[in-house]
Amino acid sequence: MNDGPILLVEDNPDDVILTKRALKDANIANDVIVARDGVEALECLRGEGAHEGRDTSIMPEVILLDLKMPRMGGLELLKMIRSDESTKLLPVVILTSSKEERDVIESYNLGANSYIQKPVDFDQFAVAVKQLGLYWLLVNIGPFGGQ
Repeated sequence: MNDGPILLVEDNPDDVILTKRALKDANIANDVIVARDGVEALECLRGEGAHEGRDTSIMPEVILLDLKMPRMGGLELLKMIRSDESTKLLPVVILTSSKEERDVIESYNLGANSYIQKPVDFDQFAVAVKQLGLYWLLVNIGPFGGQ
């Protein structure tokens, strides 16, 4: 099992709670670091701001990224992640309410590894989060595997 953290980039407190609960219910014990927008997520990845002193040698196993957020949205953050040598290989899963075709296409154009539309129903949402957690944390071999 990969034991690095999960970086959840999500501005909706209810979705944060639901995602954490679904991961816990799936017996995924990885720490979940929450960033409320793209700016905070960059600070986390770089060990700056509120995340000053975070061990940046331990990268997230996966980034769960919402698209529509204040200050810096998900697509802009994804572009920055892919342009930085230290983060460009990190698995990024778009987890968003948007089903707009242009968001899907742009996410993949910018290097997203997966695009998942959040189900409205909690039970369906929990199943989706469990499946993505099991795949990205147990099945997939990440670029920083065996940290």
